[in-house]
Amino acid sequence: MSKTILAIDDSASMREILHATLTAAGWQVSVATDGEDGLERALRQTFDLVLTDQYMPKRSGLDVIAALRREAAYAYTPILVLTTEDGDAFKAAARAAGATGWVEKPLDPQTLTDLVATLLSA
Repeated sequence: MSKTILAIDDSASMREILHATLTAAGWQVSVATDGEDGLERALRQTFDLVLTDQYMPKRSGLDVIAALRREAAYAYTPILVLTTEDGDAFKAAARAAGATGWVEKPLDPQTLTDLVATLLSA
C-alpha cells in the first residue's frame, strides 16, 4: 500500500503544487486548507507523513505540530514545516514543537520529493 501524506497550506496554489509533486512520486496525498482543518483531518486518519505551512489562519504550523506530537499516533511520524523563515530562532522553535525538519520556500519539487522519500523509507 502507498504511503499517505497530509499537506496543510492555506495557499491554493501551494496545495496544488504539493499534491501534484507528491502524487507524481507515488504517494497518496490529502490536502487541508488551514491549520485547524489539517489537525482535524490528522485526528480522523493517521498519515505516514505530515507537511504543514507555518503561517496560516486559525492555527500556525508549529501549533499543529505540537498538537500532533501530543497524540500517540504521531509520536514518531515525520512532520515537516514549510516556511519562508530561515533563522536560528525559528528552527529552534520548530524543533521544540516537534518538527522533524523544515523545507524553505520557494519550494524545489525535487528536493521535497527526495526528502520525503528518505523520511518515509526510514
